Amino acid sequence: MSQMTMMGYLIMSLLYIVPILIAVAFLTLVERKVLGYMQSRKGPNVVGPFGPAPTNRTRNQTIHLTAHSTLHLLTNALHHNAYTSLLLPSPPGAPSPSLSLSNMNLRVLFMVAMSSLAVYSILWSGWASNSKYALIGALRAVAQTISYEVTLALILLSVIMFTGNYTLSTFAIAQEPLYLIFSTWPLAMMWYVSTLAETNRAPFDLTEGESELVSGFNVEYAAGPFALFFLAEYANILLMNTLTAIIFLNPSALGPPPELFPIILATKTLLLSSGFLWVRASYPRFRYDQLMHLLWKNFLPLTLALCLWHTSLPICYAGLPPSM
Repeated sequence: MSQMTMMGYLIMSLLYIVPILIAVAFLTLVERKVLGYMQSRKGPNVVGPFGPAPTNRTRNQTIHLTAHSTLHLLTNALHHNAYTSLLLPSPPGAPSPSLSLSNMNLRVLFMVAMSSLAVYSILWSGWASNSKYALIGALRAVAQTISYEVTLALILLSVIMFTGNYTLSTFAIAQEPLYLIFSTWPLAMMWYVSTLAETNRAPFDLTEGESELVSGFNVEYAAGPFALFFLAEYANILLMNTLTAIIFLNPSALGPPPELFPIILATKTLLLSSGFLWVRASYPRFRYDQLMHLLWKNFLPLTLALCLWHTSLPICYAGLPPSM
């Protein structure tokens, strides 16, 4: 019985992780092709027949003698596991809870808590590398991630006031008459921009500023350890866009058949991810002071004001006369 249970867990884990890796692989290929076409640069769009991606050569991972070797190798695995585990409760939002991989009552709180754990892996990777560039990049990444998590949490809290529950499946019921992107469009706009900063994507890729920090917190990583950071970054992009599609563009709204839920969700996630690529090809990198100015002096006051306004809405509705 125990062997069958262990075999079942192993099969479920493989069925869970393999589609994520395949999606990340195709996303990286699509990104290189889109950037090559939009900026008219030679790259994967002109290499080989029909433009397949060039083959990457294997490099060996070297660790400095002064670096903390154990923590240096463990942090990338922790970083990858933290982001891949975030996708566990994300498919819910469908009309049927049976379509979820993990049935949780507080899915939103779980995802916020797990995304905060990735900050520790970034900080430890920069410190364990014993490199000034890696440490500065790690400090930038921690400051940027923690700062924009404030606005993400406030926007989630404001949207939860509309749905009345912390489970993602309730967003489908709340969006049956109208998508939340229309009723909360300022929050949706700030959410999308904050996800760009949360995933360290251009124009917010200051943690990997090649002109300033060579490569940021992962400058001392190569081969397999660097691939784990690479996969975690693109898995986080897919996660954030999936969460955006569920919260503001719920695929189960307007009553499509439950069988079409994965297709509609994947289509909307792909469109949102294409927006990430479009932004990267169109906008230059911000300065670090502009990055923090955008959050603390623009996004934070506006999200706080909207959060307080959404808090007062139930009180206003409760005080209305019965005839209204």
